[in-house]
Amino acid sequence: MEDIDAIAVLQDPVRRRLYEYVVAQGREVGRNEAAEATGVARTLAAHHLDRLTGAGLLESGSRRLSGRSGPGAGRPAKVYTRARGERSVSLPARDYRTAAELLAEAAEQAGLDAGLCAAARRRGEALRGPAGPCGNLEEALEALAARGYEPYREEGAEGEAVEVVRMRNCPFHAVAESFPPLVCGMNLALLEGLFGTEGPIRARMDARPGECCVVVEAAAEVVAEASKNNLH
Repeated sequence: MEDIDAIAVLQDPVRRRLYEYVVAQGREVGRNEAAEATGVARTLAAHHLDRLTGAGLLESGSRRLSGRSGPGAGRPAKVYTRARGERSVSLPARDYRTAAELLAEAAEQAGLDAGLCAAARRRGEALRGPAGPCGNLEEALEALAARGYEPYREEGAEGEAVEVVRMRNCPFHAVAESFPPLVCGMNLALLEGLFGTEGPIRARMDARPGECCVVVEAAAEVVAEASKNNLH
């Protein structure tokens, strides 16, 4: 299916809600869960989820949602996750990816890593504008979402949210695959410019497969102060 046809599938509002819900979970999602979360009937959710799969926007599989195996565990259920491929439309046609890869290759060969990071840091500061750095993680979540990172709060061992934000999506993924040190360094510098390096919210490198290589977290002194206040 052509990219423009695949993206057109999202025009249906119910289908789009289902797609956005599955993508936001970062894990396999069953039909019942998706239907309940979006407020539609299971049969309708199944229809739209399969349409999204046929368009190449989702991938489907099957597993037992009970977490058990063997007799009495129930039949495997159909589950969905976001497709790994990318879709993009430009009218008229443009090829920015090739241009980005050529520029990255030239920068890497010329040893321009430091210059690229400095430019990225300045761009991050410009994106922030006259406002000061984000004051807390909720503001950071909004700023990252606006840049296409798909942020989420990481959970601790007990299922409680910790003071770390990870991103399911890297806006520079296509180029980062070919030039990881260069592009990941640029990405970190961009977010350092956006959040600052001395404020309450800071970015650091912490790569995890399938996600952005940078995490954003509350500064150590902020976490310590919050813990101190919780004790009183």
